[in-house]
Amino acid sequence: LAHSTHLLEKQAKLVSNNRTRLEVARKMYQMRFPNEDVSAYSMQQLRGREGARVRSLYRKQSKIYGVEWKKREYDPNDFGAGSVVNQALSAANVSLYGLVHSIVVSLGMSPGLGFVHTGHDRAFIYDIADLYKAEYTIPVSFEIASQITEGDDVGAITRRRVRDSFVNGKLMKQIVNDLQTLLHVEPSDQIDIDTI
Repeated sequence: LAHSTHLLEKQAKLVSNNRTRLEVARKMYQMRFPNEDVSAYSMQQLRGREGARVRSLYRKQSKIYGVEWKKREYDPNDFGAGSVVNQALSAANVSLYGLVHSIVVSLGMSPGLGFVHTGHDRAFIYDIADLYKAEYTIPVSFEIASQITEGDDVGAITRRRVRDSFVNGKLMKQIVNDLQTLLHVEPSDQIDIDTI
């Protein structure tokens, strides 16, 4: 959908400078912690806050749905080896990564130029997906784990439920808006969301 390299150039410029990279990372964390001032946090402090936040979310969802939670464990080569909730989290997150990837690429940006995550060909995908896990993938995964019965296909059930939550929540439009906000895209240069 992108007819120019404008967004890619903007992304590359921001990620290539330590100061602007940290500014964008702080914006990402501010989106996750709207009631907390993260403007003075270092990258390490931001990552620490995020880790604590996610662990807290897992514990909270565990209590809400009565699903036993130990820790996030998964083997990418053996989906069935994880607990039901870990299987659901893996399936939900992969679905979210796919949606984010398709939007990032359609806008002409690089999946690999991440601001928080680095050293991976999908670093930026992980950065952006992390903005939505607390609202979309984590609650759905725990809810599914609480309802699953023997013989159910956890992966398929999770993918369908997450897909439905993406549509109902208008997540695609939100991702496009958030990407343009994070990259400081001027209103006159913004891509029409209805095109997506």
